[in-house]
Amino acid sequence: MKHFETRDGALFAEGVALERVAAEFGTPTFVYSRAALSDAYAGYAAALAGRDAMVCYAVKSNSNLAILNVFARLGTGFDIVSGGELARVIAAGGDPAKVVFSGVGKTRGEMRAALEHGIYCFNVESEPELYRLAEVAADLGVRAPVALRVNPDVDPKTHPYISTGLKCNKFGVPIPGARALYRQAARMPQIDIRGIACHIGSQLLDPAPVAEAAAKVVALAEALNRDGIELRHLDLGGGLGIRYDDEAVPATRDYLAPLLGVLAGRTERLLLEPGRSLVGNAGVLLSKVEYLKHGEDRNFAIIDAAMNDLARPALYDAYHRIAEVRPRARRALRCRRAGLRER
Repeated sequence: MKHFETRDGALFAEGVALERVAAEFGTPTFVYSRAALSDAYAGYAAALAGRDAMVCYAVKSNSNLAILNVFARLGTGFDIVSGGELARVIAAGGDPAKVVFSGVGKTRGEMRAALEHGIYCFNVESEPELYRLAEVAADLGVRAPVALRVNPDVDPKTHPYISTGLKCNKFGVPIPGARALYRQAARMPQIDIRGIACHIGSQLLDPAPVAEAAAKVVALAEALNRDGIELRHLDLGGGLGIRYDDEAVPATRDYLAPLLGVLAGRTERLLLEPGRSLVGNAGVLLSKVEYLKHGEDRNFAIIDAAMNDLARPALYDAYHRIAEVRPRARRALRCRRAGLRER
């Protein structure tokens, strides 16, 4: 993890000793690196230089207000999935005009709030949602900006719990039926068609499925153009993975290169919705061992953090590296000097 390092066996973040942070603020506590967040965003900005594009941070990956504020200051857009996330973006200084609203279960109240704040676009996931959004927009006397989220039936080659682009998934409109639904939307006076959205999953390490999905989106866009439906943007989601253990993670530029190749010569604005790749390697959870519990089959280190603080290992049987904040030898020496028993 860049900006996190060990010095004489002790762990530091941007030159600050994490032992000092734990002593001052207690545990469990999260520590994030502003430099790591900024560097991760800079990787996307560099890869997209010279083209009309907007990076919309996926708020669901980490909705900490301080993190949202960092990205707002960097000028990112935001991808939200609830009215609560919209409220957090606004509280953190984010621009609603750079917000895309995804998610399959938008309520009328959430739609109303998003329209009143003037968000950039709704990623509509179903026909019933489209009609509900039109009704809410009519009540407010406005037009709702819309992109249909399409399901390209592409295998993202990731964990099945975070795969979202197969036809068995609940997300999006199947591409075969999307063209007809776009025609319906074009006849609805309260709907303003902006683009197409597509997201096939997260923790993606192979760029090929994303490029495959992009090709299907482009084919649909060309068909819609023949129908007289002009699109202003193509939203191709996020999903780039990070290294937890020994994964081979492509650089952001290399990951996006095949996708950008598919889009060569196109003039629509490109939207991307990265989350994990912006924040996953930018923070640590500090925790303290409270007890050592000996069992018949295994021994346990009981810490003061729990599943509510870090749900991913239990949800996905996932690996997260554990590192000592200070080396045991130093801890033992301090205890001996103080006449204390090591804990």
